[in-house]
Amino acid sequence: MTDASLVVTDLRVEFSGFVAVGGVSFDAHLGEVRFLIGPNGAGKTTCIDAITGLSRATGSARLGGRELLGRPVHKIVRFGVGRTFQTASVFDELSVLQNLDIAAGRHRPAASLLRTRRGVDASIEQALEETGLAGELATPAGILSHGQKQWLEIAMLLVQDARVLLLDEPVAGMSQDERTATGGLLQRVAAKRIVLVVEHDMDFMRRFATRVTVLHQGKVLSDGTVAEVQADPKVQEVYLGTAGAATTAAMSVVPEAAGTPQRKED
Repeated sequence: MTDASLVVTDLRVEFSGFVAVGGVSFDAHLGEVRFLIGPNGAGKTTCIDAITGLSRATGSARLGGRELLGRPVHKIVRFGVGRTFQTASVFDELSVLQNLDIAAGRHRPAASLLRTRRGVDASIEQALEETGLAGELATPAGILSHGQKQWLEIAMLLVQDARVLLLDEPVAGMSQDERTATGGLLQRVAAKRIVLVVEHDMDFMRRFATRVTVLHQGKVLSDGTVAEVQADPKVQEVYLGTAGAATTAAMSVVPEAAGTPQRKED
């Protein structure tokens, strides 16, 4: 992997005069699980939309030496930027293996996807193993659990050799066991790829984030480690005022290992 950093500088997104993102800067690097958090409407998903070409923006978003802003969506994908949405986008009627075949672009005719095949491509085998889906390759995607569908989406990005994974609320609706498994998966993936997570689940953030950027009203409110961010009086004020005592309490205790590398509301 040569593109080891995603650097976003002075990102601005406006919709008919409304400033959704007003000069946001942050970076994400290989080897860390990077989080964007903030109240509803803070601009988190809009940042991801801008980076992936779904929303027009000014400023800069550079992956290694390449500028992403202003590029069409398909070219950004070719640069190695992949994303997931809050609702998993998989082909429910096809098997896990067939979904991965399509994602990997194996250039097989559509009808052949329904036939018995010989062998599995090495990249697909690796993605199945990494995401814990090795035992589900023949399972129709539609009967997977909610968590497994999210893992399948991540596996689809892995077989596309995405260098950057932008994940929009990946653990929403998951069981506690699935949240834990997903955190471990993101840590494994981050060893070789840039991982940026948009998330509301503060407990998940505390357990698995390496660094955190807090957004509020389209601007950066705070940035740093989990401990630094939750100790920031500005963050405490915002969450006390808008997210309720439960969210603040969830941010108030940092496990000993927190910060160690181990889809649209906006």
